[in-house]
Amino acid sequence: MERAVLFDFGGTLDADGVTWKERFARLYRTEGVRLEPARFDPLFYAADDALVRATPPTLSFRETVLRLAASLARGLGLDGDDALVGRVASRFLEGALETLRGNTPLLSRLGRRYRLGIVSNFYGNLETVCDDAGIRELFSVIVDSCRVGCRKPDPRIFDRAVEELGMTPADATFVGDSPTRDMAGARAVGMRHIWLAGEESGTRTPCCPADRVISSLAELEAVL
Repeated sequence: MERAVLFDFGGTLDADGVTWKERFARLYRTEGVRLEPARFDPLFYAADDALVRATPPTLSFRETVLRLAASLARGLGLDGDDALVGRVASRFLEGALETLRGNTPLLSRLGRRYRLGIVSNFYGNLETVCDDAGIRELFSVIVDSCRVGCRKPDPRIFDRAVEELGMTPADATFVGDSPTRDMAGARAVGMRHIWLAGEESGTRTPCCPADRVISSLAELEAVL
């Protein structure tokens, strides 16, 4: 029977369980910017929400990251420091692309055994981002929350992916880094789920007793 493996994008395919928010925070701290989570987290979520409302489908990966970095800089009172914004954006993008390139052989191997897909809370341009990263052809379906009008953990976004593949949730496994969005959403539709628990995850207790937990996508083949 044909089966599928579905992935989250940000924090899963482009990093081993480290969210965009945390990666941007680290990069700004590296630049000497003092950040407290109570201040930075709301700024990130506001910048993230603003991109959801204003991103054309053809916006490149680089420009997406640059816009997010610039919005964060404005919120941090760093208006006008274009050099800092450029450094943060470039380092973020370089790290993401390096991880994506490193994961490509794994995805290619999995693609010979499973149908692959992405289900992501994104900005409406995820297909363009995947093209830029050189991974688009590896996936049979890419479901971008902004394009379909619902976000994880809404069960409809998971159902949309398997419907496009001509399957049911029972035929698929979801791999993601967020217990509240990825694991909870997949569980709600009866889809097997594997938690990519990164270094910032704290406790590694899965949401369901039989769940698999991995610390790197390199471990995925062994648990599928």
